[in-house]
Amino acid sequence: MTEFWVSSGHHLAGRTAGGGLAVTDELLLAYLARPELIPPDEACAAERALHASLLADPRRPVSRAEIAALADPDAAENWEVILAFRDRLLAARSIEAAYLDLVRGNLAGTPPLFLNQLVHLILRNALDGCEDPYVLRAAELFFRPQRISLSDGATLLADAEIVEVRAAGAAQSPLMAMFGHEPASELDVMTDETAWTYWSRSDAFTMALNMSANPKSREGLARAIEAWLRHLLGLEAHVEPLARIEDRDWRWFVGLDAEATRIGNALWRGESIEPEAATRVLALFRMTLLDTSRVDPKVAGHPIYLLLAMNTGRLVTLKPQNLVAGLPLASGHA
Repeated sequence: MTEFWVSSGHHLAGRTAGGGLAVTDELLLAYLARPELIPPDEACAAERALHASLLADPRRPVSRAEIAALADPDAAENWEVILAFRDRLLAARSIEAAYLDLVRGNLAGTPPLFLNQLVHLILRNALDGCEDPYVLRAAELFFRPQRISLSDGATLLADAEIVEVRAAGAAQSPLMAMFGHEPASELDVMTDETAWTYWSRSDAFTMALNMSANPKSREGLARAIEAWLRHLLGLEAHVEPLARIEDRDWRWFVGLDAEATRIGNALWRGESIEPEAATRVLALFRMTLLDTSRVDPKVAGHPIYLLLAMNTGRLVTLKPQNLVAGLPLASGHA
């Protein structure tokens, strides 16, 4: 089996009897080693002592008095956030259960960075054994925002963070600026000829995905969605890419991001959308849940449509929690 996404921390987590991920000391120590949590040179003695004590025992309870003793209010706030997050992980029966508890409850106070890290970790577990680079590259959308580039008629999705780094370098080149060069165009695009290189760079996030011209890209995202639902909710689904929605009696849709939700809501209400907004829709999918007993009777037997779109800044931020909270599941099956 080929390894991928080592940066997810998958190898640091334990396994539960049901195939989920268990919190280990090693995984907690990886969080404590993050740059945001390592006390800076100017940190007070109390913060240094707190960090050192958690390195020795990452599960130990931390009192409010210990946090209040920190000299820097920003540091105290950061520690409150990370410790609350840690305690939610420790209280759940698995990392997957902790994620579901978060997205079904109140996400307030949970930084998007932490949520993305959980998705990265859980999806690595869900896709364990996957041998299709298209599925894995498309699955990066679940936890890595993507920047859209329009190049020679193709709609390319590139990792937003990588593009920003390259754009900063390009901005220093007057020649690049003169020709309106897009840094994403320098990235290798996944094709049948280049897909094999994904295995050696899966943690670099440096491959672009052609969402418009290569059907395997949309198919890859469809398979990733199926794996996510199967692993997290035990739902067997069939997801297929569409060119357009021709169903006049569509009962339900899920926007995979904020912009797609806005566009979908407008269509749902029968409102016309501006032509420019329609061009921001990147992909459409039809999803069928195979066990209709788990679906709201008003929707059972009808497909669920999924929409993916970019915002006006040509950024797409897929929200996998929408696939958990936004499905029309029957009472008792949520």
